[in-house]
Amino acid sequence: MILFIHRKDLRTSDLPAFDAISSAQESSLHVLILEPFLLRNERYLEHSGLNFLRHVSGLQQEYEHQGKLLHILYGEPDDIVRSLAGVHPVHEVRVHADYTPYALKRDRLLRDTALALNMRFHTHHDSMLCDLDDFMDWSGRSEPFKVFTPFYRCWRSFLHERFRPPYSAGLQELRTVDIHPQIAGNYRIPEEVTRQLTALAQPAQTMNPSHLLEDFMQTEVQHYAVNRDNYSQEGTSRLSRHLNTGAISVRTVYNRLTENEHLGEEWLRQLAWRDFYLYQARLDPMFFNYENVYDLSALGTHNFEAWSRGKTGIPVIDAAMRQLNETGWMPNRLRMITAMFLTKNLGCPFIYGERYFRLKLSDYDNTLNRGGWLWSSSLGYDASPYFRVMNPVTQSQTHDPSGSYIRTWLPELSELPDQAIHLPREDAIVDLKRSRALAIELYKEILSSKRAAPQE
Repeated sequence: MILFIHRKDLRTSDLPAFDAISSAQESSLHVLILEPFLLRNERYLEHSGLNFLRHVSGLQQEYEHQGKLLHILYGEPDDIVRSLAGVHPVHEVRVHADYTPYALKRDRLLRDTALALNMRFHTHHDSMLCDLDDFMDWSGRSEPFKVFTPFYRCWRSFLHERFRPPYSAGLQELRTVDIHPQIAGNYRIPEEVTRQLTALAQPAQTMNPSHLLEDFMQTEVQHYAVNRDNYSQEGTSRLSRHLNTGAISVRTVYNRLTENEHLGEEWLRQLAWRDFYLYQARLDPMFFNYENVYDLSALGTHNFEAWSRGKTGIPVIDAAMRQLNETGWMPNRLRMITAMFLTKNLGCPFIYGERYFRLKLSDYDNTLNRGGWLWSSSLGYDASPYFRVMNPVTQSQTHDPSGSYIRTWLPELSELPDQAIHLPREDAIVDLKRSRALAIELYKEILSSKRAAPQE
């Protein structure tokens, strides 16, 4: 029997592990483990946790619809695997890889546990469009790309030549088995999480990432390059919350996008940025450690609360934070503007904003979120230059001249004329010009403080 553990792959098709299980022609035990560490501090009540649980509920319903068995457990993955091996004839464990420090530590422990129990442990790479090892060999590079544009050119050529199409085996082809009742009882989901899953069952029924992709391809993708930064209108696909939980595969998205070579170039670049950050996370030993590589002691947090609550007195910043707090969504242009405002104008370490977005973004992904914050704070590969400090007023005037976005999220300002609605309020917590000048000097010093990466 093969044990398959769902993680950030909340779908029932185009899964490399399913192809392997189907080829083995064996029965399989399918579990999804809700891990205490990932749900700590009532994460399941925040937008990011709710989005994940909504997709868990959707996955559970899909299994039921296909007459298959999925078992949702709560506990430490290595303990659960050890217990399952004690009552089921499991000889092999299969998972899809994740590359965060927590995930790598967890999977090392899982591998050690499996090997100690004489079980094989297989990790399938699923999240990147390009196979990393194959890409590095094909590109002829011994060192990773450090700048996005040459990476993108090479990435496009590689995928044009070696794109691996979606996997063919689906859930219907697999023989899933029931779980021992003792295991189900010992690793029962906490009542408060069960209540959330029950409440999310109905909304989960209406989710259909494939339909969302098709609607975008039919109506919006040809206008994406123009509309993507016009954040007062919905010109993006909103697929990220499905893509980042694995409810739809990136291969499926790429396959559909490239059916017409004359459409979607700008959207394709967004998929490339996604791979670029995943690429960095796997090859750059400092990616998850930049806060310890630079001396950030000159930065402070005294304005962080005002930023997080949307109380800075800078209209576009406050409107964006209000949308985020209320809905779990923020357009990408505004993510850059708010992140750069926090790290540069307000002089706050990026990790505070990164952690806040971790809770509030419904489409949160650890690697992609960190990549965006490193870019905004001038750290990491191909980051924004330290002397670039986006002016939120200018950005607002440029991308939403009528101020309709601000009027939507800050209705108390709705009566202001177009020219005035973008400007800082009288109670603004920072002077944009003065704080910009200070940020440039400060980040110049920070970048010069780089020290060697800590040894593990």
